Amino acid sequence: MLDPCHSVPHLEPIYETPSLDLPTPADLGLAPDGGDDLQDGGSTAARALLHSFLIKRGAPYRSAMSSPLIGADACSRLSPHLTFGTISLREVAQAAAHRAGTLPKGSSHKEWRGSVRAFQSRLYWHCHFMQKLEDEPRIEWENMHPAYDGLRDDPQGHPWFEAWKAGQTGLPFLDACMRSLRHRGWLNFRMRAMVMAVASYHMWFHWRETGLHLARMFTDYEPGIHWSQVQMQSGTTGINTIRVYNPIKQGLDQDPSGVFIRRWVPELAQLSGDALHRPWLHPDAHGILGRTYPNPIFDPAARAKWAKDQIWAKRRAPDHEAGAVAVLTRHGSRKSLRKTKRAAKHTRAQLSLFD
Repeated sequence: MLDPCHSVPHLEPIYETPSLDLPTPADLGLAPDGGDDLQDGGSTAARALLHSFLIKRGAPYRSAMSSPLIGADACSRLSPHLTFGTISLREVAQAAAHRAGTLPKGSSHKEWRGSVRAFQSRLYWHCHFMQKLEDEPRIEWENMHPAYDGLRDDPQGHPWFEAWKAGQTGLPFLDACMRSLRHRGWLNFRMRAMVMAVASYHMWFHWRETGLHLARMFTDYEPGIHWSQVQMQSGTTGINTIRVYNPIKQGLDQDPSGVFIRRWVPELAQLSGDALHRPWLHPDAHGILGRTYPNPIFDPAARAKWAKDQIWAKRRAPDHEAGAVAVLTRHGSRKSLRKTKRAAKHTRAQLSLFD
């Protein structure tokens, strides 16, 4: 990362060769992607994003990255460019290090310093997660820990799977996230964790098919990061903290005024307050539910309790610890985790690289 970046090569245009029309998606047999607010590609756009993030937009990064409202602006948005190689990780890392080294000391720049450090740490984790897949390619198809084999259901053909993909579950904040993803090709990291966790725990679907759908939606799909994160959010690594996100609580926490929900679920725009997050409890929504917007397809609290019981039953099994130690030894961070049986029981803060 400290080596000089290569200079951009200068290529002379070849005027003798006539220009050919590029095939359209329809010519290639590809269905419309549905996105109407996708990021622009190219190195010029990538460098503009890097500059604006480190100089203008990134000050609230550390605190704002969880918000579906301001995260889209506060996050770097460089992930698709790193995925497609329109900017190199070396260039980004060096720019971030330079910014960190030139920030003046003092309380007026405390927010900036914290956010740049947080961004730098995620660049390290970016590579760490990619190395997991390079080291063990099977984790794109198989559970990291074999104790979870055969545990969950195949979502193909299940009505809940279609409702989840379409943003028609009857849970407003969850639906807003899935609809936003379809149009933007991007979600902030906490919302990605939530939509995956709901599919895995509340709906009890195997992560492979739900993960494939998200992979097709994300403009920044990076296999190494994606499949490691999908398994983390599904609880199949055997070593990470089990996090069953409540989509109602997440909406109240991250979108308390309902701005995000109203934008992406306009059927509920006339509602306010708690009715916007739990319309089935309020008489004001009776003319909407089951007509222009569905009733909730499941009870989040009841499904979460059931799912936790299933997962913890697996974790308490006598042979679970040995498998967890094997996963930790191969994939754990060498800096923070000891490769012992004691480390297998260690829980650490969940990191996500989808920013």
